[in-house]
Amino acid sequence: MPINITMPALSPTMEEGNLAKWLVKEGDTIAPGDIIAEIETDKATMEVEAVDEGTVAKILVDAGTEGVKVNAVIAVLAGEGEDPAEAAKSAGSAKPEADKAPQAAAPASNGAASDAPKSETQAETPTETKAPKEADKPIADKAVSAAQAPQQKAASSGDRIFSSPLARRMAGEANIELADIEGSGPRGRIVKRDVEAAMTGGASKAPQAAAAKAEASRPAPMSDDAVLKLFPEGSYELVKHDGMRKTIAKRLVEAKQTIPHFYVSVDCQLDALLALRSQINAAAPTRDDRPVYKVSVNDLVIKAWALALRDVPEANVSWTEDNMVRHKHADIGVAVSIPGGLITPIIRAAETKSVSAISAEMRDLGKRAKDRKLKPEEYQGGTSAVSNMGMMGVKEFSAVVNPPHATILAIGAGEPRPIVRDGELAVATVMTVTLSTDHRSVDGALGAEVLGAFKTYIENPMGMLV
Repeated sequence: MPINITMPALSPTMEEGNLAKWLVKEGDTIAPGDIIAEIETDKATMEVEAVDEGTVAKILVDAGTEGVKVNAVIAVLAGEGEDPAEAAKSAGSAKPEADKAPQAAAPASNGAASDAPKSETQAETPTETKAPKEADKPIADKAVSAAQAPQQKAASSGDRIFSSPLARRMAGEANIELADIEGSGPRGRIVKRDVEAAMTGGASKAPQAAAAKAEASRPAPMSDDAVLKLFPEGSYELVKHDGMRKTIAKRLVEAKQTIPHFYVSVDCQLDALLALRSQINAAAPTRDDRPVYKVSVNDLVIKAWALALRDVPEANVSWTEDNMVRHKHADIGVAVSIPGGLITPIIRAAETKSVSAISAEMRDLGKRAKDRKLKPEEYQGGTSAVSNMGMMGVKEFSAVVNPPHATILAIGAGEPRPIVRDGELAVATVMTVTLSTDHRSVDGALGAEVLGAFKTYIENPMGMLV
């Protein structure tokens, strides 16, 4: 029997990807574990392994195809002893189960029949609501018109509501509009348990409706035509958005629209940290005439921020509508600029690692980030983040909180500045650090406390080594 090879979900949130390259061709024999393709997600290119043995009978999705949905059939494999040519013939009708629409229930021959007891399978069969004209109704249908009324109202407004016949009848008897019920069945259809929940006030769609209304009220971005007609023809070129740029844009819009940002800034003196860094690097052992590690200022910043979050655990949190998620470790995402966008590989449990270990891990993650070879678990999640633009000469800036984080630290350049020390004017190397917080989780006083802990570690860096 032919075996369908489907587009894999390479992360829990992946909905589609680009089929970058096939590493096999039709007629090739493959075994479990063989690398057969490369898939581009929004921020990484990942290899796909075969899970079945057989011969590649037909490739359905060409290399370079963008926006391939998860679970879509991308190739067909002929099993052992099966003719690849015969297996290829079935490829045209191959579809993933997830894409098959459920069959609509056959209409009852009269209104009374629709009230007859049904098996569990029949009761959960979805039907699409249609609003018949009153004059066209048979007399027998008048007995169930009350049950159909909520459905008709929704249909007349252009909405499509899927529900089981049993759920529709129960809603009519309870005088509940189906449009106000959140469906929990396959494809979002309304089933018996949803109506029962609505009867007790537990399945209202009011919050979702309010959110949808708020979303509709937001101004839409300018269309391509609206933008392009503002510029003379021939004075520009169009560069198509790739998946990474679209994802970044979407997440930034969500972050600024849903997270109430609050900012706290502080100046940190770096002279002691720079001196300690020089001592650490000078003491590094060598291998093949090269130092085993070379610690950067950014490595020390990551360590200091992780320790600050450990010391002030109330700030090492994530916001959900029902809970404050307080994390047991400081998993620090570090912003890395790559061609076409930005990615934040994560140093897990950074508060437990030595500075040299953080340095080595960052070098590895940074290199693979630029090659788009990170695994999803290496850049998804985290409890906070650091964005350092100091090496670019930026004095100070404010970063955007990236959910599920509640905080992000923006690091400016260290530069000589005049300071007052013991009542006298002096010069010190100073950097400005700005903490952006989700004000729902971290308020001003708490933000100042955790930023103060960070400043203490930066200005007294020996505390990070003990």
